[in-house]
Amino acid sequence: MKLPRPLPLAFALATLFGGSVQAQNLVQMYDAARGYDANYQSALAQYNASLAKADQATAGILPSAGIGAGYSGTQFENKTGNATFNNNFQNENATISATQPLYRPANFATYEQGRKQVELAKAQLAAVEQELILRVSQAYFDVLAAQDNLVLVREQKKAVAEQFASAKRNFEVGTATITDSREAEAQYDLIQAEEISIENDVRVKRLALELIVGRPANELKPLARPVVLPPVTPGEPEPWVQIAYDNSPTVQQARLALEIAKLGVNKAYAGHKPTLDLNASYGNNRYPGGTSSSGFYTRTTSGTVGLAFNLPVFSGFLVQNQVKEALALEEKAKSDVDGAERTVAQFTRAAVFSLKSGLGKVKALETAEVSTQSALDANMLGYQVGVRINLDVLNSQTKLFATKRDLDQTRYNVLVGGLRLRQAAGTLKVDDLNAVNSLLAK
Repeated sequence: MKLPRPLPLAFALATLFGGSVQAQNLVQMYDAARGYDANYQSALAQYNASLAKADQATAGILPSAGIGAGYSGTQFENKTGNATFNNNFQNENATISATQPLYRPANFATYEQGRKQVELAKAQLAAVEQELILRVSQAYFDVLAAQDNLVLVREQKKAVAEQFASAKRNFEVGTATITDSREAEAQYDLIQAEEISIENDVRVKRLALELIVGRPANELKPLARPVVLPPVTPGEPEPWVQIAYDNSPTVQQARLALEIAKLGVNKAYAGHKPTLDLNASYGNNRYPGGTSSSGFYTRTTSGTVGLAFNLPVFSGFLVQNQVKEALALEEKAKSDVDGAERTVAQFTRAAVFSLKSGLGKVKALETAEVSTQSALDANMLGYQVGVRINLDVLNSQTKLFATKRDLDQTRYNVLVGGLRLRQAAGTLKVDDLNAVNSLLAK
């Protein structure tokens, strides 16, 4: 008896999981995650808060204005001899004032820091968006890998069951020993236990994806067959490292933090410098019932325009210590830039090597799949003519299905690895996700 070749995996998945007519693809899952994932929503809210906080620094260089108004009443009693005079006087006043900073170095440094904070917030959000793309992709392909594994183990169980039945028939007619039947039975029992474990793994992997996207993950589009994986371009790590230096959000954040720290030094030195403001005010005082010195209606109006100059002389060594603190923070920021660049370079090189290794492993496993299938066919034929025992066939089946499982997993690792490389280089975008999505079944 010749073991039938397994059905194409995409067809088997469609049969097992209800087809792919209404299945969701990778981009659809990512779009859902952008509106649902708690980590991304938290980062987006933090980004908006950072923008608002950065804009607050603008207030230090813009004019400020205020309006004030007041009302007061005075009761005046005057006794002269036996005569008593009582008078009530009311005062109504209103004032408008404005101040325009003309020279405030600290305020201008704070304003520049605010502009840098906006760029920093954008880099932080870009890092979170790239991380979300990678998390969705990893969870998506984890589900596909678990489903593939389940299909394979069920195919293996079916093949072992057929081999078990064949061994029993051969034993009954006296052409095989009871050992063949017992070995096939033991292998079948082990596969049943493995199937239970893998079924649970599928459920767990789906729950992990659903936690990110907020929708059922029962219907996912599998990889189209045959699978054609894109090459690594460029193929060497150093060009990718240079791309990472220019684009990585991690490096950008460290460099922006350094620029903010340098502005902090300027702000601290500004404590020694003078300030100059332009002040203007206009006020009105009205006494409808007169005053204590005049019984007639009185109204006074005043307007002032002037400059306010202030030169710091001594503040208890406060400014000197603020300068020391700012210089130390600048040195820390410089070290953080060096650390970020080294870390990103290491991750980028590792991602390139890992991706190239994965592509090489895929080719090796594709060759191994063909050879293990040939070995299984040869053992099946040898078993039928009596030169091979049942254990040889069972071992060949195990090797074949293990090779298929490893090949599927390695393909998924390569696809995620390509996205991981672009994340390390800081260039990961939705377009990259679309490219991977195009490899899925239509």
